[in-house]
Amino acid sequence: MKRTAKTNAARILDAAGVSYELREFPVDESDLSAPHAAEALGLPPHQVFKTLVARGDRTGVLLAIIPGDTELNLKALAAASGNRKVELVAVKEVLGLTGYIRGGVSPIGGKKSYPAYLDHTAIGWDRIALSAGVRGCQLLLNPEDLARVIGATLAEIGR
Repeated sequence: MKRTAKTNAARILDAAGVSYELREFPVDESDLSAPHAAEALGLPPHQVFKTLVARGDRTGVLLAIIPGDTELNLKALAAASGNRKVELVAVKEVLGLTGYIRGGVSPIGGKKSYPAYLDHTAIGWDRIALSAGVRGCQLLLNPEDLARVIGATLAEIGR
């Protein structure tokens, strides 16, 4: 199951001199969840982060990167991002906004650069896992490197 081509996210990390590991796992179309990815990779679900696409009433589209076993706290994300209100975008909008399909959204290397908010618990890990930009492939990297590369703001946004 070795992928020959690197993902756009991996190429961006290479260019930034960031060390990472690509890990692949079998895709289950009926379960694209982060906890499923965590189980397939043998990692705890709170070490595998999911990238959610949201829209703020003042700032527009933004990304929330939270542990796979938590929910997004929309009020906390609104406060962290300077919005009064934030809502998740409809699944049908995700591809058009990011260039990624559901289950393969990476905060790195999307179609457009959006403000990103990384849950503060990420810093408790040496490495976190997140989508490499395709289903069935995760990047493991240092959360501080991730925050630096994408310009993420650390915030308490999961619950």
